[in-house]
Amino acid sequence: MAKKEVKNVHEVTIKIEGDSWEKALDKVFKEKQKTVKVDGFRKGKVPRSVFEKKFGKESLYFDAANAVLPEAYTKAMDESKLLPVVQPAVDIKDITDKGVEFIFKIVTKPAVKVKKYKGLGVKPEKVKVTKEEIDHELGHLLERYTELITKEGKVQAGDVAIIDFEGFKDGIAFDGGKGENYSLEIGSNTFIPGFEEQIIGMKTGDEKDIEVTFPEEYGAPELAGAKAVFKVKINEIKEKKQRELDEDFFEDLGMDGIDSEEKLKEEIKKSIEAQKEMDAENKYVDSLLETVSKNVEVDIPEEMVDEEVDRLMTRFEEQMKMQGISLDVYYQFTNSSEKDLRTQMEKEAYNNVLYRLMLEEVMNLEKIKVDLKEAEKEAEELAKKYQMEKEEFLKNFGGIELVQYDLEMRKTIEKLKELNK
Repeated sequence: MAKKEVKNVHEVTIKIEGDSWEKALDKVFKEKQKTVKVDGFRKGKVPRSVFEKKFGKESLYFDAANAVLPEAYTKAMDESKLLPVVQPAVDIKDITDKGVEFIFKIVTKPAVKVKKYKGLGVKPEKVKVTKEEIDHELGHLLERYTELITKEGKVQAGDVAIIDFEGFKDGIAFDGGKGENYSLEIGSNTFIPGFEEQIIGMKTGDEKDIEVTFPEEYGAPELAGAKAVFKVKINEIKEKKQRELDEDFFEDLGMDGIDSEEKLKEEIKKSIEAQKEMDAENKYVDSLLETVSKNVEVDIPEEMVDEEVDRLMTRFEEQMKMQGISLDVYYQFTNSSEKDLRTQMEKEAYNNVLYRLMLEEVMNLEKIKVDLKEAEKEAEELAKKYQMEKEEFLKNFGGIELVQYDLEMRKTIEKLKELNK
């Protein structure tokens, strides 16, 4: 084994030769022998000498290298005594009929020095709920419970028009441009600019051709910037009826113990206060971590940042899927690429790695440790919270070691808050 070191990035060379290599070549040949076709021989009966003469011994090398890679990796870890912080990269330096030589690029945890993390003067914001905020939220609540009443007369701004419509470009109906009994709130700007305004003044039973121009940045390229005509019919008009803070409203609200305006406003105040306190807490922790990070000396390998970008990309892709959007569609809509998205995520990824390394060092300095028993208890509580079996929760979370680590990180943040009161 040869080992070359640059800071905390290490190159470890491992050779697999002799009996191990010959067994790997033989195993690969036997797999290929099952399917290879050579004139004069039945499938599965081609001798190795004939196979190598026709295809070359080199045709076995790549698959054989893959077969011995786990052995080489174990050997590299055992002999180097290194603990990688990211998945090691591997290249083949040399490969012959005598053996294969791998180069493992192993990144280990960099040295971290936290020069100051106590008494930094970072304080949480004080939370206050104003009367205007309570009234504003009450208005939203009343809006959500607004009743729609069928009305006579003409469509006005704020009404909901129940319409049939069909869109035509150059006299030909286009895909996605048709709807029946669609509820359109006038003024919601749900439709193409200029459409809703032309509905105003129409009456139930009226039919009308509405001319519009699609925006230049419209999602469907064949319609972007195009003129179109929508044939529209008004089936029904509904107006909003503002609810009163009466017994019926509180009954519909279904909130235990809330039967008056005073009690409702108090509940709204508590809700706003809880959200503000959560936001203030998150902002405080972010500010605290940022302030501590300015007092940290560390040389973070780009491989650690790249791996964190990979994790953020995976998380982002999952979030998009939950909204029914693939990454390809996202790139199309945002006129961007995977490279652009990765570049956007680099700063967040760097800070995530920096904060993690920083907190690990503070944890060591403050001798914060969570034992397995405490981690098991935490896993049980979290599984109960998410209504899952403990085993299922641990499988999804990544194992008890990650629960243990996560709890240690949270305790370290609490310690930082305590040291900076």
